[in-house]
Amino acid sequence: MHEGSCLCGAVRFEVTCALPPPAACHCSQCRKQSGHFWVSTDVPRSAVTIHGAEKLTWFRSSEKVRRGFCSTCGSFLFWDPLQSEKDIIAIAMGAFDKPTDTRLAKHLFVAHKGDYYEITDDLPRHQG
Repeated sequence: MHEGSCLCGAVRFEVTCALPPPAACHCSQCRKQSGHFWVSTDVPRSAVTIHGAEKLTWFRSSEKVRRGFCSTCGSFLFWDPLQSEKDIIAIAMGAFDKPTDTRLAKHLFVAHKGDYYEITDDLPRHQG
């Protein structure tokens, strides 16, 4: 089991499966909400338990996606694809307590990355 929380601890979560290798998203929405690029792992909804859900606020950033954050401290925790055939939810890697037992697998939306940094690893890169 893996556990994690927001910065203030008002929202905590547990994941009962192994964490799949995460992806770094460089799209403008993830950069604007997180302050940099955002790294998350996609896990089955059935493997996630959220404690303190009354402190979780959802922002619908598009018709297809909502983003969950703590209403107390503002930590961006979840990326929820509303119209996906897959029954998954993405969870911010930075919110997990150690150890995560996984490693970054790829970069997404690199054509949209910020101009103030470079991607210097050899992981796969997807332009869009």
